[in-house]
Amino acid sequence: MKTHAVILAAGLGKRMKSDLPKVLHPVLGDPSLLWVLRSLPPEVEGAVLVLHHGKEQVETALRAWEADGLLPCPVTTVDQGEPLGTGHAVQQAAATLDRLGAERVVILCGDVPLLTRETLQRLMDHPAGLLAMDLDDATGYGRVLEHGNGTLAGLVEHKDASEAQRAIRRANGGAYALPWAPLRSALAGLKADNAQKEYYLTDAVVAAAAACPVQVVACAAEELLGMNGRADQATLQALARNRINQAWMEAGITFLDPATTLVGPRAALGRDVVLEPGARLEGHVVIGEGTRIGQGCILTDCEVGQGAELRPYCVATRSRIGSGAKVGPFAHLREGTELETDVHVGNFVETKKTTLRRGAKANHLTYLGDCEVGERSNIGAGCITCNYDGVNKHRTVIGRNVFVGSDCQLVAPVSLGDDSLIGAGTTVTQDVPAGALALSRSPMLMKEGAALQLREKLLALKLRAQTC
Repeated sequence: MKTHAVILAAGLGKRMKSDLPKVLHPVLGDPSLLWVLRSLPPEVEGAVLVLHHGKEQVETALRAWEADGLLPCPVTTVDQGEPLGTGHAVQQAAATLDRLGAERVVILCGDVPLLTRETLQRLMDHPAGLLAMDLDDATGYGRVLEHGNGTLAGLVEHKDASEAQRAIRRANGGAYALPWAPLRSALAGLKADNAQKEYYLTDAVVAAAAACPVQVVACAAEELLGMNGRADQATLQALARNRINQAWMEAGITFLDPATTLVGPRAALGRDVVLEPGARLEGHVVIGEGTRIGQGCILTDCEVGQGAELRPYCVATRSRIGSGAKVGPFAHLREGTELETDVHVGNFVETKKTTLRRGAKANHLTYLGDCEVGERSNIGAGCITCNYDGVNKHRTVIGRNVFVGSDCQLVAPVSLGDDSLIGAGTTVTQDVPAGALALSRSPMLMKEGAALQLREKLLALKLRAQTC
């Protein structure tokens, strides 16, 4: 059966009070809509997104996700135009679903990020199904009425429910898997004869249930929680954090403080990884076995090898860190950084588009941009690559076994040959041959006793100024 998803993502999200479309607000670093797309089981052949408010922003995000290989299936968008209810939204997808040859439709909301693929698969195991949740207090939710065999008998909004119906704890979760033919007919018959003058999807679901039994499938309430405001977003983040951290701890990962450690849904962690309090892993992050991520470290789209150590408060973005590397504390690895095996990058070192080969070291107060550092080379404290001339960026290439003394400036483009030595305080403006010593330093002036004479003179001037 050809199954396609319809994802409702046209809402303004007024309670978010944001210029960003609600479905693009993140949970653990990934937008809500990406969570929903990622939950689609493999048998879903494509998704139709119903958009309106923030349409251009959502489509830009979709293109980026497609380029990064994050979409599980082809995605098509349609514009709802003036939003006239959830039923109206699905009506706008009808022509596209017909063109795609859909036989079954899975309907989801783009602001409900925690619905799992496993739960969706349970829903799709039935020819027709509706997700529901059991709540201690279902006030405000539509109630699910069931036949004795667990199929849908009706849906009643809270304000329209009788006292007996309000006592029902099972509420509609707003997610459905329905045969397209009866649903299409039901959508065509919708009327906006209600106080809101809107076309309700629930009316179509109940009408479709008259043509084919709709199984009511219960799931955990947290999976159906929507993001309607900033408080909801914080709740979703906490729920997602707890779910992901618990799963990783069961897989052999140490969390020194799970409540403050944020691991995104696309992270992959090897056994015996240790995450210290306040660590944050977002995007595509891969951590090798036995690596330790220090307190307050933030890693975004990074790969870290086995047995590495990131000391506290390092920030790394789109970087690769080799096995056995030691980084930080307080290091900043910007995009394009690659640290090979056993590299040391120490405190207050910043790198960008830079490769440090095996065993190279830059331990203190250094900036390396557009640079390559050869094996076993050592970069002293306070060194910088001067890679920008105000218009263009230029590269610095440092060979193997090079020693660069403290407080040096390497004015790119420039290369330092293997086994060369750069004296402290040198400004390098031309290539240094292999094995050469480069030194630029003004002669030191020494005047014995001059310090005492200068202090006496300055004190006399100060006293004179005070008595005037």
